[in-house]
Amino acid sequence: MGGPDMASHTGQARGATPPSDSPGQRSSRPGGPGALLDVIRSMYRYNEWANRRILDTSAGLTPAQLLEGGGASFDSIRDTLVHTMGAQWLYLERWQGRSPRKFFDDAASFPDLDAIRARWDGIERDTRAFVATLTDADLARVVEYTNMQGERWAYPLWQQMLHQVNHATQHRSEAAMMLTRLGCSPGWLDLLYFVDVEAAAAQKAE
Repeated sequence: MGGPDMASHTGQARGATPPSDSPGQRSSRPGGPGALLDVIRSMYRYNEWANRRILDTSAGLTPAQLLEGGGASFDSIRDTLVHTMGAQWLYLERWQGRSPRKFFDDAASFPDLDAIRARWDGIERDTRAFVATLTDADLARVVEYTNMQGERWAYPLWQQMLHQVNHATQHRSEAAMMLTRLGCSPGWLDLLYFVDVEAAAAQKAE
């Protein structure tokens, strides 16, 4: 999905000054009140963008290819997408005080990409709404939950939220690998590529 240096593949040279008032400019100011909140918001914009990029690329597959074995953590691209979506839903439930003891549905309940996208769109809307309400105090709050094995765990909300994005990155990478093998690479999924795309879109909208 790309080498270690992506500067030559982005619309803005690495180290260049981002456009004023752009998302890139805001995210370049570490420290101070609201800094962690800015990071969380940026990471969840990235997460949604990367999820959509995988889904859009998967639309180029045949139904058989969507279900084809890929040698990753899950049996197919379909199963990988459903797991990634389910984990996002699960953590969102936990952050709102609920501890589901199973995923909402198994992969077989989603026969095609349209079914996956329809459910995921709703989860993304709920995630955006949740992120929009967050404060610094919310992020520092310790959230307890019971996992599917009946074990109780507790972590600050900000750690759980970054974990969820990182978990999604792992499985998006597996989906990207399987897509690439089928001749449908999703292209760049790196965070800094997204930062440049977002900054360019903000500048164009000015």
